Amino acid sequence: MTVELEIAGTREPALLPAPFHAWQMPGGESWTEFHRERGGYRLRFPQLADFVVSSDGRRVRCEPALETTDAVVQQLYLNQVLPLALSKQGKLVFHASAVEVDGGAVAFVGASGRGKSTLAASFAIDGHRFLTDDGLVVERAARGHLALPSHPSIRLWEDSAEALIAPGTPSAPPLSYTSKARFLAGDRLAFCVEPQPLRHVYFLGDGSAGDISFRRLSGPDAMIEWVRHSFLLDVEEKPRIASHFDQVAALANEPIHYALDYPRRYDDLAGVRAAIVAHVRAAAAESS
Repeated sequence: MTVELEIAGTREPALLPAPFHAWQMPGGESWTEFHRERGGYRLRFPQLADFVVSSDGRRVRCEPALETTDAVVQQLYLNQVLPLALSKQGKLVFHASAVEVDGGAVAFVGASGRGKSTLAASFAIDGHRFLTDDGLVVERAARGHLALPSHPSIRLWEDSAEALIAPGTPSAPPLSYTSKARFLAGDRLAFCVEPQPLRHVYFLGDGSAGDISFRRLSGPDAMIEWVRHSFLLDVEEKPRIASHFDQVAALANEPIHYALDYPRRYDDLAGVRAAIVAHVRAAAAESS
């Protein structure tokens, strides 16, 4: 996963034409603007930084805004830009967290706010090593697929942090653009540094279920969910989109995909975690 990052001096952002694509915050504010320019792409995070990505996704240059700190640049790069650059290299990158259970990776896939990071933290605190809290990279293997580890930290909103994280757990300094806290892997948050075979995938529901529920997904349904939660730098590049669909179809055809929903109550997390582990083990026993 090679991407070369260069950080330029701070500067006032130049005026740009309308983006060809944009990510928005829940309130409608622009979060990331996608622009094409000669030799690649420009990703603008308004008031924070521009990142110029080469056409092959192997080089990134950051142009920070005047007030943007190095810590903000690094987090924008790791959490937002790097997954997009890797997608341009042909990698499969998803909005998903992953943890290790019994020598295999279990992924939790969903939109922001569905509980990916909370589940990953809950498992890691319980001794199941986490591979990533988002931006999961999946690679084809001789048999099945591998889940690759990412950077060793988990970002949590304040309520999740208060419910899960013990006082004194190492954390990174706060960042200006988010109220999420970032907790560092260590004795209290177990991290997995080795790629793991991807054994189970759970697409997270909205929390409306009265109790924990599992439902096996067909290949076509799993493909729809994977596509919905993919990182893609250029959503209009037809050859790359076609290649991406082929890759996702091969992944979705593996019989490892489930819909998962459960009430979002912190007091129930231990039970949810136990139910997931039991489900993983039952499925493994059934297939052996």
